Amino acid sequence: MSLAVVHTRARLGISAPEVQVEIHLSNGLPILNIVGLPETAVRESKDRVRSAILNAGYEFPARRITVNLAPADLPKEGGRFDLPIALGILVASGQLPDNALEGYECLGELALGGGIRSVPGILPAVMAATNECRQMLIPKDSLAESSLCSKAIVFGADTLQAATGHLNGSKPLMANTPQIVAQTKQHLRDDLCHVHGHFQARRALEVAAAGGHGLLFNGPPGTGKTMLARCLPGILPQLSESEALEVASIHSLCSQPIPPWQQPPWRAPHHTASGVALTGGGSHPRPGEISLAHRGVLFLDELPEFDRRTLEILRQPMESGEIMISRAKHQITFPARFQLLAAMNPCPCGFLGDKEKQCSCTPEQVQRYRRKLSGPLLDRIDMQVEVGRLPASVLLEQPGSSAESSESVRLRVEAVRMKALKRQNCLNATLPPDQLMIHAQPGPAEKKLLETISAKMQLSGRGLHRLLRVARTLADIEDKEKITSTHILEAASFRFSGGRSG
Repeated sequence: MSLAVVHTRARLGISAPEVQVEIHLSNGLPILNIVGLPETAVRESKDRVRSAILNAGYEFPARRITVNLAPADLPKEGGRFDLPIALGILVASGQLPDNALEGYECLGELALGGGIRSVPGILPAVMAATNECRQMLIPKDSLAESSLCSKAIVFGADTLQAATGHLNGSKPLMANTPQIVAQTKQHLRDDLCHVHGHFQARRALEVAAAGGHGLLFNGPPGTGKTMLARCLPGILPQLSESEALEVASIHSLCSQPIPPWQQPPWRAPHHTASGVALTGGGSHPRPGEISLAHRGVLFLDELPEFDRRTLEILRQPMESGEIMISRAKHQITFPARFQLLAAMNPCPCGFLGDKEKQCSCTPEQVQRYRRKLSGPLLDRIDMQVEVGRLPASVLLEQPGSSAESSESVRLRVEAVRMKALKRQNCLNATLPPDQLMIHAQPGPAEKKLLETISAKMQLSGRGLHRLLRVARTLADIEDKEKITSTHILEAASFRFSGGRSG
């Protein structure tokens, strides 16, 4: 047989579109041509494939070899096509049975000695192949990652010889058995039981976790803003299996360690991070921090220290839950449904409004500092809470002597989230405007109060909707069917206690 077709997967965003590797052997001068929009790394595979085949003990055909990567209009990049090309050449040259690759998809980069190296984006490819009812042949180093897909049938080979031994039946490989065990919450050093005082901030954390709301802590340095923020992962519920697979797929694309199974990711980029690092991009677009925080928390400490243009990029993903990266030939969309958590000082020196230490900043410095955060950005943060300095007597109390632990708070958060999902199939923070009034159900007195607050605080339409979403979460915490004036007032206090509004 002089023609072989091998199924594999390309990488396009978090999806893995199917690619057919067609290999044709014909008479003519010995040469290997690769067509189908290959990029540099793919064109260079001809040398890796030749050396790997020879070092695996097979003959490299001295014929004209044409490799077509279909569809031709899909960009192909990386070394993931090395293994499919090599196996296709062996089938086309009769060194492997014609039906050896029937029902299989394969991918992996070849070493010159015949070894098979892992490539980014294994998990999305395994998930896509499983949906097509095909088995996967992948690098052995990627078996642990592929096992996260519980329905997949995956074989891992460390060398080209091992892969061919499995395909010709001489030495079959053992299928990887998925072993997914839901991990319990690990003991966290940043537990709410270690937090002294800060009752409003603790309450805000619970409300933010229950409704998926954005939260900004504002206060002098050393008051516990970062410690409070690091307690949020401990009170978030575990992800579902589909959500955990989505998170793992994004990390797989970046060759980053996958977060503990079913635990929401936590990302805390430094304030020197660029816009591309935060949102993703590059010549071959990869996910940024906001996508790596998908289904989890994006923590921005020292918020005004970030470049203003970088922060403004967050505005659209915070609304849509995704980020679209456009290039000349294609557009790629990455998911970015993250929960924003931020902390900031009230001024450059940090002591504006502090009762114990006087601020040394001029009004112009304070204004310039706060101007780094635009009104539209702050308008998208549901809750803005002030974290003040605690007296020494409170700080010297025995840790955990009276404070509630993160585990007990998490149980309440889970109950509230289940209630919201059962009622409206989404968290309160993402409740669409056309359904907000239906599920909030404010009465005449509540509507009048909302009008008064909106006029006094000069709320935008977005700001009013976000206040209503927080009030809906507060009502769910108290197991109330409708929001009341108490919920609205508490939601308003959360929105404006941390500084100026948008």
